[in-house]
Amino acid sequence: MRLKSSIWVAAYLRRCQTEGVFGAVRKKGAEEAGAVFVKVALMDGRAMLYAPAPQTVYDDSRPAERLFAPIAPEPLPEPTVEERLAKEIRFDPDAWIVETEDRSGRHFLDLAKR
Repeated sequence: MRLKSSIWVAAYLRRCQTEGVFGAVRKKGAEEAGAVFVKVALMDGRAMLYAPAPQTVYDDSRPAERLFAPIAPEPLPEPTVEERLAKEIRFDPDAWIVETEDRSGRHFLDLAKR
């Protein structure tokens, strides 16, 4: 059984805080199972965006994990990231948006292996 999205987001933001990275919820989604998108602002006009990994990359023996995948291999201009987030919210109004700020791009997420 997977953690509720609200609990996962709270724990994630706590982890960021303990590492000295500012983070905040920009859009609160469905408490139980809303998809979580994480934007990492690099403080130079660029950002990385991490989306939930496709279900096909999950390990059946560890169904409670939350895995993420970057939407692009390199940082994108922030307006491009914002456009993508707007599309995601139109598609899924129950989604969460979490934003962090870190010049080195630390994200503390479990990434899906390609």
